[in-house]
Amino acid sequence: MGSTERIRNVAKRVAKWARAGHQMVVVPSAMSGETNRLLALAKELAPPKADDAFHRELDQLAATGEQASSALLAIALQAEGMAAVSYSGWQVAIKTNSAYTKARIESIDDARVRADLAAGKVVIITGFQGVDEAGNVTTLGRGGSDTSAVAVAAAMKAQECLIYTDVDGVYTTDPRVVPEARRLKTVSFEEMLEMASLGSKVLQIRSVEFAGKYKVPLRVLSSFTPWDIDIHEEAKSGTLISFEEDENMEQAVVSGIAFNRDEAKISLLGVPDTPGIAYQILGAVAQANIEVDMIIQNVSHEGKTDFSFTVHRNDFARATDLLKSDIATKLGARQVVGDAKICKVSIVGIGMRSHVGVASKMFRALSEEGINIQMISTSEIKTSVVIDEKYMELAVRALHKAFDLDQQPA
Repeated sequence: MGSTERIRNVAKRVAKWARAGHQMVVVPSAMSGETNRLLALAKELAPPKADDAFHRELDQLAATGEQASSALLAIALQAEGMAAVSYSGWQVAIKTNSAYTKARIESIDDARVRADLAAGKVVIITGFQGVDEAGNVTTLGRGGSDTSAVAVAAAMKAQECLIYTDVDGVYTTDPRVVPEARRLKTVSFEEMLEMASLGSKVLQIRSVEFAGKYKVPLRVLSSFTPWDIDIHEEAKSGTLISFEEDENMEQAVVSGIAFNRDEAKISLLGVPDTPGIAYQILGAVAQANIEVDMIIQNVSHEGKTDFSFTVHRNDFARATDLLKSDIATKLGARQVVGDAKICKVSIVGIGMRSHVGVASKMFRALSEEGINIQMISTSEIKTSVVIDEKYMELAVRALHKAFDLDQQPA
C-alpha cells in the first residue's frame, strides 16, 4: 500500500480472486510511512506528561492512515469494474476495550459485511482499529492490521485468511541475518505462536492467537509477487500455518530461530525472600500496563534475594522509574539496576517435545562462540536465552548452523 501504483496492483489482485468466484473481505494497512508521519507530528505537540486523554487523541489520529488507504483501495477496485465499499472499524463495528494504543478486540458485528457480500461487493475494512463501548476510536498497536484481518476472518468463518506482507513466507530465521535461511512450506500453529511471541516480525502475536482460537487457516504470502500469477499457484505458495501435526513436522527438531532486540532487563537487588514478593513487584508493573516477559528469582541469601525480569525496551524507563520511586523503597530493596542493551534469542520446534539434549546443544553452540547467557526460559517447544545485544547476530548464525537449518529436511 506504499503508493497509488501499489494500491492499483492490490486492487488487480483482489479483483482476480473475486472474479474467480470468491467473496472477498480486504483489511489493508496504512500507506507506507503514514502512521510514523502522523505519530511524529503528535510527538512534536505532545504535552509534558502523556495521559489517557493524549493517548485517546493518538488513536484518533493514527486511525486516519488506514481510513485513507481503505477508501483509496475501494476507488481502485471500482476503477477495475468491481463493486466495492470501504468501512472504518467503528462502522462495522469492531468493538474493543478502552486500552488506547493497545486495545483488544472483543466482538465484531458481521451483519453489514455479509449483506454487502451477498450483494456482490468487495468489502474493505480498516485494519489496526476499532471502537470502544463509549464510541471512542481505538487502535490495536503495531501490526494490528494482521490481528484485524484474522479477527474478521474468524467472525466471517472465512475459508482462508491470506496475509500479504513484505516477505514470501515464514523462514527458519531472518534472511537478512542468515542468508542461508530457508522458507518453510508449513509451520505448526504452536511454532508460529512461539516465533511471533519471541520476536519474529512476520506476524503479530495476537493475529496468531486469534487464528489458533478460532481455527482460521492462515497463509503468509508476498505482496511483491506479480498480481497476475495463476490463482491456483498463488493459493499454494508462501507458508501455511497448520493446526494438525503430521509426520513431516517431527523430522525437524528445531524449525526456526527467533530473536528480539527490543528487550530490557530490570533487577531489584536485596529484596526480602518472602511469600508474595513477586506479586508486590510485578502486580504494580502490570497495573501500569507494562508487559513482563522473562522472570528470574535468585537463591535466597540471609533472607534476601535478587529479582530480575525483562520488559519491552519502550517501557524500560517507565518501569525503572516506577520501581525506584515506589516499589523498591516499600520493599527495602538495596538497589534497582537495569540494562537496555540485551536481546533474546530463541530456538523453536515441535520436535523438541520428543528429543533430549536440544537445550544443551544450544548452550554448547553459544559457549563455543564465547557468548555468555544471562537468563534462560523454556517451554515444551522452545528455549530462550537473554544475551548481550552485541552478540545477537553471531548467536543466530551459530544456532542456525548448529541445528542444520540451512539444510533441506529429509
